[in-house]
Amino acid sequence: MNRTLYTVLLTILALSVFVIALVELSGVSNTAIVNRYRYGYNEPYYPYYQNGNNSHGYNPHSTLTLDKEEDISNLPKTKMEFYQTRYNFGTITEGDVVKHAFHFKNVGVNPLVIGRADVSCGCTVPTYSKVPIPPGGEGEVTIQYNSAGHSGHQQKNVLIHSNSQRESVSIGFDADVIPK
Repeated sequence: MNRTLYTVLLTILALSVFVIALVELSGVSNTAIVNRYRYGYNEPYYPYYQNGNNSHGYNPHSTLTLDKEEDISNLPKTKMEFYQTRYNFGTITEGDVVKHAFHFKNVGVNPLVIGRADVSCGCTVPTYSKVPIPPGGEGEVTIQYNSAGHSGHQQKNVLIHSNSQRESVSIGFDADVIPK
């Protein structure tokens, strides 16, 4: 009987340690969020509690650095609006490298942070600012497409992940690639 009780207690202890580690690594707890998302010169990211020039304590001269490209869904929500989500490059020749900037505005009340951009193909490379966009501020996501090895009608998408109320937004383009 004592051996069975010992095994049960040891199992509960191991599962408890596993759950605590999982919560800390996933960023669910406030401590994990502070440790994962650093604002400026290793200052914790506290948009509601920092003393700053506006009601949210946002410092537009600071930069956000992520320890890794991780999900930022636990940051305070804001609202992101793209001026366009689709672009047509028209007809291009195979091997051409083209790019387009998709402009957006932060129409919410909190700083907007883009965490990552997922592409549907290695031929598409997105670039975006790692600096938080203040409320009312604007930014852009630039997509570069290398048509080498592609022909015919191409449709590519990029999924933008941010702390927006819609945590991901799809933007993309079309191109008709003619062989050389």
